[in-house]
Amino acid sequence: MHAFLHWLHGFRPAPTTASRRERILGCVGAALGLWATEVVARHALGELNPWFIAPMGASAVLLFAVPASPLAQPWSIVGGNLIAACVGVAAGLLLGHTGFAAAVAAAIAIALMFEARCIHPPSGAVALTAVLGGPAVYRLGFGFVLWPVLLDSLLLLAYALLFNNALQRRYPHRISDRANVNHQVSPPLPAGGGVTRDDLRAVLSARGELVDISEEDLEEIIYAAEMRALFRASRTTANPPAA
Repeated sequence: MHAFLHWLHGFRPAPTTASRRERILGCVGAALGLWATEVVARHALGELNPWFIAPMGASAVLLFAVPASPLAQPWSIVGGNLIAACVGVAAGLLLGHTGFAAAVAAAIAIALMFEARCIHPPSGAVALTAVLGGPAVYRLGFGFVLWPVLLDSLLLLAYALLFNNALQRRYPHRISDRANVNHQVSPPLPAGGGVTRDDLRAVLSARGELVDISEEDLEEIIYAAEMRALFRASRTTANPPAA
C-alpha cells in the first residue's frame, strides 16, 4: 500500500520556482513572439502556403517560459526542427502519409537529435506535421524544411534573443559568472552541514527562473555527488601520495 501511495505521489503537480515576474514575461514573450513570427511569415510566404505551423506554439513555451532549459537553446530549436522536418518529409515520400510513417519519422528524428545534441520536444510535432500535414504541406516537399520550418524557427529565435536579453534574462543560457568555473575545492562542511531541501528552495527562489528539474531530483543528485566526494576523500586519506 505504501509503495502504491508513493507511486501516486508522482502525479502531484511539482512546485514552481518561477517568480511572478518570470511567469508574466513568459506569457507576454510567447504571445508577442508568435504574433511577430506569424506576421512576418505570412507576408513572406503569402496565403497559399502553410506559413505557420502548430509546433511553434510548443517552441514558444520553451523559449519564453523556460529559457534556461537545455531544450530551449538556439541550436536545439533550429537543429531539432530542421532534422525533424527533413526526416518527416523523407518518411512521407518513402512510406506514405500514414500513421506508421509518422511514428517512424518521430523515432528517427529523436535518435538524430540525440546524436546532434539538439533535443527539442516540439520537433517531434514538426516530424508529424511533415508526414500528416495535408496537401498544402505535401506539395512543398523538401521546401517545407526551408519554409515554414526554418523561417518560423529563425524568426521565433530572433525574437526570443531580443526579448529575453532586453529584459535581462540570460539567453542563450551561459555559465554564470558566479559559477565555480575554476573547479575550486569548497571548504569542508561541519558534521550535518550538507545541503538541505530548504537550502535548495532558497537558492532556486533567489534565482527566480524556472528550471526543468524537480527539487527531489536535484536534491538526490547533490546528495549522490556529496557521497562520491566523501568516498574519494576517504580513499585519498587512506592512501596518501608517496613523498
